[in-house]
Parts: sequence; structure tokens; C-alpha cells
Amino acid sequence: MENHLIDRVGWLRAAVLGANDGLVSTASLIVGVAASAAGTSEVLVAGSAGLVAGAMSMAAGEYVSVSSQSDTERADLAKERRELADDPAAEREELARIYVARGLDYPLALQVADQLMAKDAIGAHARDELGISELTTARPTQAALTSAATFSAGAALPLTVAALSPANLVVPAVAAASLVFLAVLGALGARAGGAGLVRGTARVASWGAAAMAVTAGIGSLVGHAV
Repeated sequence: MENHLIDRVGWLRAAVLGANDGLVSTASLIVGVAASAAGTSEVLVAGSAGLVAGAMSMAAGEYVSVSSQSDTERADLAKERRELADDPAAEREELARIYVARGLDYPLALQVADQLMAKDAIGAHARDELGISELTTARPTQAALTSAATFSAGAALPLTVAALSPANLVVPAVAAASLVFLAVLGALGARAGGAGLVRGTARVASWGAAAMAVTAGIGSLVGHAV
């Protein structure tokens, strides 16, 4: 069977979102705290707390969100099973009309509907009427674990740089390293998804730079104020 890029959409979305969020949020947090003239220990504590809290938040958010999608899919499939049991002729007609709208002649559309329903009626309606397939079906646990793991991986990068940098160089070191990491992440995500490398890289890096700039400014203002 031929492999397509759409096969990756489920895990790729969660992986890219998790790693990007972990990198940007943790780097921004570290830069903001460091800009307030906090010591290295305070910066590392803040970054570590951000990593753990962010990973848990991403996992919980993805699980709840994708579970809601899964609940909707199950409800629609249950409704479709009832309709197939109550009025199979109407469901056959409905499926045939879908194929007619896609370009088949009506007699051929009826034959296709008959053959597909004879083999797997609920599968045919799930795929062609509801748009639910093996590629797009919701997987809450997979999404949650992927988001938590990739968030942690992304957050660990700026945290490691902060731990290895002299106190007076934490802000520029973390900012510069994070932009490099973001550019690499954007390029990898674009390549995995079949998109343009330059656009994907620039999009990720520019938003990361903006986030760090804003938090650094706020951190500096708060640090001077208190």
C-alpha cells in the first residue's frame, strides 16, 4: 500500500505542537525570569516548574479535547447504526446520492452502495457520510502522551542551555539557542508534513522570537519595579 503524508497527521500535529509549545513557553519563562535579575537557581527552578506544569497541561488538554472528538464520533456512529437497522433502504439511497454528487451515474452509484454496504455498511457510512476513517479517528491517549513527551523534550532544550550558561549570559544564550532549536523544529515539521522548509522555519522562529521578546521586556520591567 502506498504511504501518504496524511498518514502522519495525527501524531505529527501533536508532536509539533507539543515540542514548539515546550520550547517557546519554557524559553520565554527563563528569559523573562532571568531578565528580572533573578539568580541562576531561581531561573532553573522556574524553568523546571514550567516544564512539568506545561507537560501535564498539554497532556490533559489534548486528552480532553481529543476525547470530546472521540465522543462525538461514537455518538454519530451509534446514530448511524440505528438508522441502518431501522431503514436500510433510506441509508442505501443516502449513500448512493453521495456517490452521485462525486460524479457517478445513479445506477452505478446504487451498485457501489450495495456492494460496500454488503461488505461493511457502518464502515461505508462512517467513511463517506461522516468523514470518519482509520486515518482521522480520534485517539485521546496517543495525543496526550505524544504532547506531554514532546513538550518535555522541547522544554528541556532551553533549560539545559540556562543551566550551562554563566548567569550574566543566560538571556542571550537561551534566546539564541532557542531560535536555532525553533528553526530546526520548524524545518523538521515542514519536511515531515511535505510543506516548504523556508516558510515553516520562518513561521515557528518568528513567533518564538516575539514571545521571548515580550516576556523579556515584562520581566525586566517587573524586576526593576520590585
